[in-house]
Amino acid sequence: MRAKCLLCNQIDQISDDDPLAKRLRNRPIHTYTCPECYDRISRKAKTRRGVTQSTE
Repeated sequence: MRAKCLLCNQIDQISDDDPLAKRLRNRPIHTYTCPECYDRISRKAKTRRGVTQSTE
């Protein structure tokens, strides 16, 4: 399954058996974000909440 990132418009290939692919197929309200955008958003959200992220 091909999925397009909501933020950067990058098209990624997702396995049809992946739970994320099933969620996107069955519930169109759910959106896909690529791993880079997801990490960027989660880092900013954690800093906004005051949780520090360890860099390993």
